[in-house]
This record gives sequence, structure tokens and C-alpha cells, in this order.
Amino acid sequence: MVKQIRIRYPKGCRVELVGMDDPYSKLQPGDQGTVDFVDDTGTIFCNWDCGSTLGVVFGIDLIKKL
Repeated sequence: MVKQIRIRYPKGCRVELVGMDDPYSKLQPGDQGTVDFVDDTGTIFCNWDCGSTLGVVFGIDLIKKL
């Protein structure tokens, strides 16, 4: 599964946040960022345009590729 996530979201691709299940995050739906890497658990780490580097948990949080 992690291999497929890495293929779908390669380093440098642009994404937009659809939703995040994290009550402490300041990220909002519509925020955009650039994928930095996918770790071994499938978490997609992004450099968000707002300055955050919070990871997106695959299967819980939602992003779309731009």
C-alpha cells in the first residue's frame, strides 16, 4: 500500500486539503501544499503554503492531487 501512495503522491506534487481529523491542526480545507515525502507508514508529509509541515494520515485525512 505504501508503494502505491508513493507513486500517487511523489515528492514535489501539489495537493489540496479536503479534510483532516485533527482538532489541533490549524490547516483548513482548501489549504494547498507540496508533497515532501511519504514515510513507511504511508503518512504523506507536505510543506503547506501556510508554513505547516504536518503530515496527512492516509485513510483518515483527505487530500486531492492538483
